[in-house]
Amino acid sequence: MADPKGFLTTGREVAKTRPVGERLKDWNEVYVPGSLLPIISKQAGRCMDCGIPFCHNGCPLGNLIPEWNDYAYREDWQAASERLHATNNFPEFTGRLCPAPCESACVLGINQPAVTIKNVEVSIIDKAWDSNDVKPQAPERLSGKTVAVIGSGPAGLAAAQQLTRAGHTVAVYERADRIGGLLRYGIPEFKMEKVHINRRIEQMRAEGTKFRTEVEIGRDIDAAKLRKRYDAVVIAAGATVSRDLPVPGRELNGIHFAMEYLPLANKVQEGDFVAPPITAEGKHVVVIGGGDTGADCVGTAHRQGAASVTQLEIMPKPGDERNPGQPWPTFPMLYKVTSAHEEGGERVYSVSTTHFEGDEDGNVQFLHLVEVEFVDGKLTQKPGTERKIPAQLVTLAMGFTGTDQANGLVAQFGLELDERGNVARDADFATNVDGVFVAGDAGRGQSLIVWAIAEGRSAARGVDRYLTGASDLPAPIRPTDRALTV
Repeated sequence: MADPKGFLTTGREVAKTRPVGERLKDWNEVYVPGSLLPIISKQAGRCMDCGIPFCHNGCPLGNLIPEWNDYAYREDWQAASERLHATNNFPEFTGRLCPAPCESACVLGINQPAVTIKNVEVSIIDKAWDSNDVKPQAPERLSGKTVAVIGSGPAGLAAAQQLTRAGHTVAVYERADRIGGLLRYGIPEFKMEKVHINRRIEQMRAEGTKFRTEVEIGRDIDAAKLRKRYDAVVIAAGATVSRDLPVPGRELNGIHFAMEYLPLANKVQEGDFVAPPITAEGKHVVVIGGGDTGADCVGTAHRQGAASVTQLEIMPKPGDERNPGQPWPTFPMLYKVTSAHEEGGERVYSVSTTHFEGDEDGNVQFLHLVEVEFVDGKLTQKPGTERKIPAQLVTLAMGFTGTDQANGLVAQFGLELDERGNVARDADFATNVDGVFVAGDAGRGQSLIVWAIAEGRSAARGVDRYLTGASDLPAPIRPTDRALTV
């Protein structure tokens, strides 16, 4: 193990964030550059190298956490990077964006603050890039087989990289103008600067992966024709259909899905716009939805100069400690203050939107809400609690309901769906259509980035076995796995 007494002598320290007043003036990542380097070895030394490391089960990828903690403690960064990449294609993504279910499952977390696994992970990979230790891994020989991957989010990229390294000729199709999926246009720059995506794409190009942007399968290319063109297809199109809010006034101007709002802010950072077509500048902003996407809207609105920001959540405020129904090592629902919430705004829990009110020009001006409570297991409105709040820009961040069927992809392939509306698949991630596989949110439903990468790696094994009869590629999960998280 790293330091036999580390968990006794060293307290938990995490990455330091820049002052709010400073970071609201730019779109750079919120953390102080280099703040982890002086402390990360000792933080890694807090790992107890448990006899049964539950962090492995908490992580869908099965990351070898005690091993790379030990290397990080000893400052053997090259070995730490090798162990990190053994199970995770893109640790710089998960190290910044994953909610760290591994830390919820950390044995030290039973009675002490858990090991800062996520901070150790991102320190290792950032050090590896700085030291030029991340190299392209081109295959030694080609199989002669071709694979199309639909979607360039984390699931699609993971599947593509695994299959390319196995020797197959892989082309990734992306309907947007740049590669990355929601990593590119759903995650604000202040959470992950896009340089991290760009250099991975260059690594994958050097390995042999081909990329086709601004091509939507189902509209630009018939899905059935694509199947005939390739020996196998992986659908990693995500669960991109946003959940709507069908209440009176929904048609008013100024009410947008989060995924209509956030990508435009990212396109400003890419240089496509001087100012975003949808902006919070000078407006009273209301974000409906209390999850991570809602927090991304909050942080974006702050940087655009909103007059006020209010985030609404229909569920009660979570507690600061685990409740009895979510014991260790499960992933608990706890009250979380993200960097966006540190920057200001109000969070309101246990409320439901009843309708929107607009002006004579059809622009939203107010949001009417009512408090709710659970009665006999059902959310019920509390009489006499109705009120309205100013709302000149409303973003709907209430999650996603499934993969896009409007573009014809599902129908053209002839795919079967499961009871939740996701693309059905078997234990090898294969759909009902021969040679067509599915990975990520398109088959799983809305989930975490770490699940997406795990699904992409597992689906790649299924494809490799379909093409060659056998596979040495790792498969960390099966479609039915839930590990310790939901």
